[in-house]
Formats: sequence, C-alpha cells, structure tokens
Amino acid sequence: MQLHGTIPPHLGNLSFLVSLDISNNTFHGDFPEELAHLQRLKLINVTSNNFTGSIPSFLSFLPNLQYMYLSMNQFWGEIPSSLSNLTKLEVLRINKKILKGEIHWEIGDLRYFTVLDLQFNQLTGSIPTSIFNITTMRIIALSYNNLTGKLPATICDHLPNLEGLYLSGNSLDGVIPPNLEKCRKLQVLALSENEFIGTVPRELANLTALTILDVTTLHLEGEIPMELGNLKKLKRLSLSQNGFAGSIPASIFNVSTLQVLELHFNKLRRLELGHNSFTGPIPESLGNLQYLEHLNLEGNNFFGDSVLSFLASLTNCRNLRALCFSENPLNGVLPASIGNFSTSLQSFDVLNCKLKGLIPPEIGNLTRVIEMDLFNNELSGHIPNTVQGMLNLQEFYLQSNKIEGTIPDDICNLKNLGALYLSGNHFSGSVPSCLGNVTNLRYLNLDYNRLISSLPASLGSLQDLLEFNVSSNLLSGHIPLEFGNLKVAILIDLSKNDISGKIPSTLGGLDRLSKLSLAHNRLDRPIPDSLARCWHWIS
Repeated sequence: MQLHGTIPPHLGNLSFLVSLDISNNTFHGDFPEELAHLQRLKLINVTSNNFTGSIPSFLSFLPNLQYMYLSMNQFWGEIPSSLSNLTKLEVLRINKKILKGEIHWEIGDLRYFTVLDLQFNQLTGSIPTSIFNITTMRIIALSYNNLTGKLPATICDHLPNLEGLYLSGNSLDGVIPPNLEKCRKLQVLALSENEFIGTVPRELANLTALTILDVTTLHLEGEIPMELGNLKKLKRLSLSQNGFAGSIPASIFNVSTLQVLELHFNKLRRLELGHNSFTGPIPESLGNLQYLEHLNLEGNNFFGDSVLSFLASLTNCRNLRALCFSENPLNGVLPASIGNFSTSLQSFDVLNCKLKGLIPPEIGNLTRVIEMDLFNNELSGHIPNTVQGMLNLQEFYLQSNKIEGTIPDDICNLKNLGALYLSGNHFSGSVPSCLGNVTNLRYLNLDYNRLISSLPASLGSLQDLLEFNVSSNLLSGHIPLEFGNLKVAILIDLSKNDISGKIPSTLGGLDRLSKLSLAHNRLDRPIPDSLARCWHWIS
C-alpha cells in the first residue's frame, strides 16, 4: 500500500492479533519491543521493507508463532539462537544478504518446521545435521551463502516430505550422497556452484517426482548416467561446467517434459539429438562444448538465421570430428566460417536442409574431411576450385541442387575420392577425362545434368568402379571400348542421351553387372552376341 514511516509501539496492544502482514511497503527503523505482547500471533510478514538493526530476539517470546517472513530488509547480524524456543514455528524466511555467522544446531529442535529459507546471506560454517532430522521439512533453501563441509551420507533418512533442496552457491564439498534417493517427494535438487566431486549418483534416477536437477559448476566427472532418462517429470537438467565425458545418453531425450538441457563446458564427446521434434534455432552455446567430437541434430525442426551463425560458434569445438544437422529446415546460406573448422573435422552432413546460395570457397580449408553430404538442397553457382584442397575427401554428395557450370578438373586432384554424386544439377560441358586418374572411385553418378560431348575412354581405367550413371544428359559419340575393363561394375546407366555407334562387345565380359541401361540413344542394332546372354539386365 506504499506505506512508510516506523511501526508504532501501540501495535503491541492488539492482544488478539493473529496475523501481521505489512510486506511490500517502505517502513523503516526497528521493531518495537512491545510486539512481544502479541502472544496470539501466528504470522508475521515484513518482507520488502527497510527495517534495520539486528533481528529482534523478543520474537522468540511469541509462543504461537508459526510463520516468520523477514526477507528483503536491512537487518544485520546473526540468527538469534533463542528462535529455537518457537516450538510451533513452521516457516522461516530470512534472505537477501543480511545474516552472518553460523546456523545454530538448536534449530533442529523445531519439530514442525516445513520451510527454512536462508538464501542469499553470508552464513558460514557447516549445515547442522539436526536440520536433516526434521521429518516435516518440505523446503531447505540455503543457496548462496558461505557454507562449508560435506552433506551427511544419511541426508534423506528422516526427510520423507522434502520437496526442494536448494544448496547452490556455497563451498560444500565431498560427494553427492546416493542416499538422496530416499527423498522420494523431491522435486527440485539444486547443488550448483559448490565443490562437490565424484559422479552423478545413478540412484538419483529413483527421484521420480524430480522436475529440476541442477549440478552445474561443480567438479563432477565420469559419464552422465543413462538412468536419468527415467525421470519422466524432469523439466530442467543442468549439467554444465563439469568434467563429464563420454556421450549424452539417448534415454534423456525420451523425457517428453524436458524443457531445458544445459551441457556446455564439459568434456562431452558425443551429443546425439537426432530424429526428435526439437524446434527453434540451433543454440550458439553448443560452441562451449570444447571437447565435443560428434554432434548429430538430424531429423528435427531446427532452423537458423540467414547466415547460419551457429556454425561459427561450433568452430570453437576444436575436437569436432562429425557434424550432422541434416533434415532440418535451416533455410540459410553456408557461411565462410565453415572454413574455420579445425583439421579434426572428418564428416559434414547437411542434406535436405533448404540451403541456398553458393558453396563458399573456404570449403577447401577442410583438409581432413572424409565425407561431405550436401544432397537435396538449393545450392547454386559453381563448385569452387578450392575443393582440391580437401585432399582426404572420400565421399562427396552434391546431387539434387542447382549447381551449374562445368565439372571442374580440380576434383581430379582428390586422389582418395571413392564416391562422387553430382546428379540432378545443371552441370554442362563434358565429363572430365581426368576422372580416369581418380583410381579409387567406386561410385560415379552424373545423371540428370546437361553434359555434352562423348564419354572419355580414360574412365575405363577405373578398375574398382561399381556404379557409373550418366543417364539423362546430352552426351553423344560412341561408347568407348575401354569400358569393357570395368570388371567389377554392377551398374552402368548410359540411357537417355544421344550416344550412337556400335555397342562394344567387350561389355559382355562384365560378369558382375546387374544393370546395363542403354535405352533412348541412337545405338546400332543388333546387340552383339557377347551381350545376348545378358538380356535380362539390359535395357
């Protein structure tokens, strides 16, 4: 009510007063000692005022007091030990940087306590274990003090009703007690910003009522327990700034209630989020996972900004080996920052993501990439000649885009290339004869483009080629006799071109072929006798 001034001593004459609530005003000064006359008082709430001085010890003379709210004032000093005389006290809230000293052991004598909130003060010493013996306790909130020591191994033996344990922002050490599993009604467990060591106890998975688990900024190690996926009511899981290693358990992503997952600044090496229903932008904070080696976001509904700025943040992950965000509607342009990925990157999969624009020339900086999949996007322009810098590239999938121009001879410098898929683009010009020098090629698919001229005889040197498809182009000339050297080929498709002349009889020696398609050309008849026995796989 925006009241101000001091509390008049005459208030102590209201001997039948049961509740005194003057919260959220601007009263100041001290409490008048006459308030000790309010022997029937059950509730006092002076939250959010400007009261000063020490916490009045005369409050301990109110035998029926059950609820005491003193937070957000200018009180100072220690908790009066005499408060332990308030045998009916159920709720005590005193926070906001006003208390010093230790929590007295005698506070554990208050057998009806349900809420103890002493957060954001300057309390020191250890937490009295007597607090953990109050069976009626629902909330223990001691976050952001200067408390030290260990949590007792038997912490939840006598807390069957505990719903919230808030201990963040102290200097508590030791391990997180597995005994916490006995607090079966626990909904919030906040232990962040302490000195805890060890692992996350697997027993926490038995806290089936848990909605918030916060263990950020500790010294925890080991793997994240897969059993946490049993917490079917979990809304927030905060594991950031620890030393966790290994992979993220897939079971966590079966928790349909999960709204917040914080994992940054760990030693996590693998994050698998594929084939869920995640939406929204891909968070740039993923770049804080400095030990990350494998990131899989495929098959969701993530989107990005026009320049996919999250990619720039991921370049901070200097150990990243595999990156997959295929089948997400990113609808953006590959940025130049793609060239800043470390030399550890080996796999880059972004198929079916509605990518637009040009392939940046910086792609050539990815010298250790083994597989690159850009299939089924809307990329345009040319293949940059810098692609020759990707000397370890073995698989290059670029089919179903809008790439134009000629197939650059620079690709022929990729001596480790085993699979080249350029189908369904707007390539023109001829099939580079230098591809015959890429002797590791197993799969060469150039169909559905605008390629012209004749097939180079040099392709006959690809003795390990399994599939060769140049269907639906504008090729002319003859089929080279050298194609008979493709002894391990299982598919050759030359259909829907303008190829003429005789069918080489040498093709009859390709014993492993399961498909030879020559349809819709201008080839001479009849089919050579050497191919007559193969009529079932010829079209």
